[in-house]
Amino acid sequence: MPLPSLMLAFLAVATQAGAPLPVTALKPVIVTGRGGVPFITPMGEPIRARTPNEDTLARWFGQVDVNHDGVLTAAEMQADAERYFQILDTNHDGQIDPDELVHYEWTVAPEIQLNSRLRKARGSGESAKTDGEQSDEDREKRLNLDQGLQGAARYGLLNLPEPVAAADADLDRAISLQEFRQAALDRFRLLDTAHADRLSLQQLEALRAAALQERDRGKHRKNAEDMRIGVPLPPDG
Repeated sequence: MPLPSLMLAFLAVATQAGAPLPVTALKPVIVTGRGGVPFITPMGEPIRARTPNEDTLARWFGQVDVNHDGVLTAAEMQADAERYFQILDTNHDGQIDPDELVHYEWTVAPEIQLNSRLRKARGSGESAKTDGEQSDEDREKRLNLDQGLQGAARYGLLNLPEPVAAADADLDRAISLQEFRQAALDRFRLLDTAHADRLSLQQLEALRAAALQERDRGKHRKNAEDMRIGVPLPPDG
């Protein structure tokens, strides 16, 4: 029997018998940005897979590339940002207000709230240690581990945990269309590391693969540390 088949058979028997899995079986799978992985655009729109193998980044790219020339320009990204702004501005008053921002964060793109829910879940189990039971060293390490990719950054191209709220340049708790368009331009420039005034799908796929690998490395480090200090692990998600 080939080695992969033997490993699968062993894992099946071990799972049924309640036996612990070998350490090698706990190694995280590093995804590459394809195969049904959700994507959150630079402006915060969640693009979820419609089929198990859909490349969600490529789907968004095709949506933004309106002239189908195979590259994205700043103008195309701004036009797509304006389209999405109209969706988020549910009362059509020309701004994304605090209520609309809450609706976005908890209903439109709940993926960005996952970490806060997990932190609550990790501390709510009967077997979880309280802060008083954890050493200062453990708490410090836990905080350092939590400095990895957060919120939308785990599914996007830029390290923006909340890409919609981050567009509020004047911090008045309301996001205007002008602010949203400017944010799209600024983010295009961040992605355009070659300063070529255009972005190809290949460039963006490479950026996303790197971001997903960093996310999974951070997740693996957190899981290993939580096992060491006795914090219950949440369901995988």
